[in-house]
Formats: sequence, structure tokens, C-alpha cells
Amino acid sequence: MAETTQPPSPTPTLEPKSEPKHVSIAEQTIIAARRDADQSGDTAIRPFQYSAPQDALDDLRRRIVATRWPTREVVSDASQGVQLETLQKLARHWTIDYDWRRVEARLNALPQFVTNIDGVDIHFIHVKSKHDGALPIIITHGWPGSVIEQLKVIGPLTDPTAHGGLETDAFDVVIPSMPGYGFSGKPTTTGWDAPRIARTWDVLMKRLGYDRYVAQGGDWGALIVDQMGVQAPPGLLAIHTNMAGAIPDDINAAALASTAPPRALDEEERRSFDHVAFFYKYGLGYAQEMGNRPQTLYGIEDSPIGLAAWIIDHDIWTYKQIARLFDGEQLGFSRDEILDNITLYWLTETAVSSARLYWENKLVFFAVKGVKVPAVVSAFPEEICPVPRKWAEAAYPNLLYYQKHPEGAHFAAWEQTKALVDDMRAGFRTLRN
Repeated sequence: MAETTQPPSPTPTLEPKSEPKHVSIAEQTIIAARRDADQSGDTAIRPFQYSAPQDALDDLRRRIVATRWPTREVVSDASQGVQLETLQKLARHWTIDYDWRRVEARLNALPQFVTNIDGVDIHFIHVKSKHDGALPIIITHGWPGSVIEQLKVIGPLTDPTAHGGLETDAFDVVIPSMPGYGFSGKPTTTGWDAPRIARTWDVLMKRLGYDRYVAQGGDWGALIVDQMGVQAPPGLLAIHTNMAGAIPDDINAAALASTAPPRALDEEERRSFDHVAFFYKYGLGYAQEMGNRPQTLYGIEDSPIGLAAWIIDHDIWTYKQIARLFDGEQLGFSRDEILDNITLYWLTETAVSSARLYWENKLVFFAVKGVKVPAVVSAFPEEICPVPRKWAEAAYPNLLYYQKHPEGAHFAAWEQTKALVDDMRAGFRTLRN
């Protein structure tokens, strides 16, 4: 995840009536669920479930098998991008051993809903704790994540006594799909950026009856919870981020320009600087393309292998983990979890609609935002910018809790579930009644 450049004069979007008539399978499901609802001013919360048509899954497999593969990279490492051998191993698992119905059943076993906010259908998971006094929390995924990325935190947060915690650690959990992602609707007008999504999440929590709550996020979710902390709506008690916006402006500028740090840095700061500078130099291509020309990415909407390669090349540290998974190693997440997420993008036809969020963005991801509410920060060493405590303390003046972890990368909810849950429990403990 990285900052993008907004075109000076965005092309106006067509009115909804001029949109192509094609409607994705997931959108058909949502439309059917709300067909009789009054679109104007509708605040209804409707139950939601999804079952992929078998012909869509059969078509997916046919397309994978029919892939026209490029020649092998001419280097022995990943410096030219996703390696052919890794992607072919992924394709074999996708066509032979992978079962979408498994994760579909897992999703449908959870309470899922759709509600319309500001003209867009918002899909969300809402699991209430059995324990009294549970603290409401809204958790936001990023790109190329989804609600699937967050599934493993639900049990430990809502039922802590079954997962090594105390009854007083309980949360009511809300996990929405961002507009243009997963089972949420695709915006047909411009303006759906991180600040707007942040405002939408407050509407959602208030609509669910929560007048006091906390918010958590990583990747785009981190930017959104930072914006919630900037807006500081009544009832938002605190935020938790695992990709903190905390890098000082002068250090970020030097990293982006591939120049030396503007001042002396201690060892921890220098490691963070080198990490993010490497990403800016070698890992920013996907964000630049989606930030400038998302509609050009027809290939990832039409080819599942193209989509898979685009998604797993998010950052080099996560890519190395994924390559190890398909080499047979056991890590904190699995091959199936990677494919669950990619398959969701495929079935919901959201490769391009999700990319438009980058085009909308005008914020610098890792910069200090001016968060006004209390904050909790988790720092993982292989995150794009692993944030030192001193940067976190400066960026979040009311820092409730900071934890630097010995291992972990960008997708913490998947890979470092226990560490992330422990930080939420400890970080928000003082806010409970």
C-alpha cells in the first residue's frame, strides 16, 4: 500500500443509467435480497448469504487451465516479479485441491447483512458476543484483502474465554466490505475515498445501535481508521492500527526520493527508513497503475491467473511468504486462505472496482494524519513501514498502547492472529465500562 497521484482533472463518471448492463453474480444476490426495499432513504438491514453458481466455478477452472503462460523469468530471484514456478504451483492447487464451497460455508455460517448508506449497498459481518459488556469494534480490511482476511479474529474477539482470554475481553465485531470490494456495491459516482468510507463506518455503527465503539484496520483499513480518528465522531472511543501513519514528513520524502535520510536516525528508525524506501523504489508499481489508470486493468478482470499474480505481488515480504506456502511450508496462513481471497475477487468481479479506491486517494499512507482520539499501534517487522515507538508517540499524542512484535508482515489478521487479538484486548482494556 502506498500513496498515489491523483489526476488533475478526473474524467466524469457516467450516470448509473449509462453503466454497462452486466451485473456480477454477487451483485445479483444483493439485488435479490433487497428487491422490495425502498431505495430512497432506506435504512433497512437485510440478512445476506452467498452461493456461487456452479457454472461460475466451472468457468473459473476452465480459465485457469487455459492460461497462456509467459516464458520463465531470466533471473533466479523475484526481482522481475511473480515467478512462473510459484504461479504455476498456485494454479495447480487452485484447479486440483482447492474448494471454494468450504469458505463459502464458513461465511454463510456467520451473521451477514447488507444495508444501503449514501446510495451504496454495504455488506458486513456482525457477530455479537455472548458476554455482557462486550466492546463494539469495527474492523476494516484493505487491498488486496477482504472480509475473509479477518475471519480468524472473530472467534477470539467475540468468545475470549474459549481462546485464552477473559470474559471482560469480549467484543461485538463488525467487519464491513469496503465499497467496490467483495459483496458490497460498486460506487457509480466519484468521491468514495478513505475519508468518506470513514464517515460511512460511523453511520453503520450508529445504525447498528452502537453509540460507543472502537475501530481497527490495516492497509486501507489503517488509512480509514486514521481518518475516523481525525474526524473523531461522537462515540468513537479509540482506534487500533497495524500499519500506522506515523513516518515524519521529511523522512518519508527522502525515502520516496531514494535519497539519504535528512537527519541522523537511530538503528530502529534507520531500519524503518530502509524498509519503506525499498518499497517505494521497487514495490510501488501496482499502486501507481491503480492510482492513475485503474480502468485499464481489464486483464485482471478477465484472467484469474492475471488477477492472482497482481494480488500476490502486493509487497515483496508477503510475496516471499506466499511463495514459501506454495513450496509446501506451513506458516501462519495457508494456501487455501490466499486462494479464498483471490477467488472472492474473481466471483464478485471487483478487480477494477476495488482498484478505483487508489484513484480516489489524495492522502499519503504513512504520513502523520492528526488523529485526535486515543490510539493503539501494532508494529510488525516485515510491514511496509515498521513504525518505531518514538514515531508512534509523536503521531498519536494519546497513545494507549504500543507493541513491537518479533515477527509478522503486512496481513497481520491472517498471519499473526493471536498477536493482533492480544493487542486489541490489551490496548482497549482501559476503555471498557
